[in-house]
Amino acid sequence: MSWLYTLNAAIVAKLAPLFCTPALHWIALLCLCSAYLQGGFTKGLDFRAALDEMKQFGLRPLTPLAIMVIAMEIGASLLVLSGLFRWAGALMLGAFTLAATLVANRFWDAPLPKRYATENSFFEHLGLVGAFILVAWYDLQG
Repeated sequence: MSWLYTLNAAIVAKLAPLFCTPALHWIALLCLCSAYLQGGFTKGLDFRAALDEMKQFGLRPLTPLAIMVIAMEIGASLLVLSGLFRWAGALMLGAFTLAATLVANRFWDAPLPKRYATENSFFEHLGLVGAFILVAWYDLQG
């Protein structure tokens, strides 16, 4: 099995210069934050739709909650992208994603066949939560 470690080390040595660049790191963070930037700007530009979304999930109070979500989605994304308090922005987006997933993707309550798509979305969002935890973990490592 040691040959696998040797092979891995050789592949890593070849790929690291291609993938471990500041530009690619920032692009990856932008991809990770893209849904939150899009969501925040879309809600900000169509505030009535943002309020309707909050109402659909039974959230109250509508206006303050919608304003907080818009500010958090954009603000936390900017923290992640700027590197300033990146760990805090990542943890905010991770916590928000977990909470929103528990509210919006309750697959255990969904009727078939909608259950399958909702369950898939639930676990995709858990993957995002994990990614944000990793961003915070790496940032806090220095």
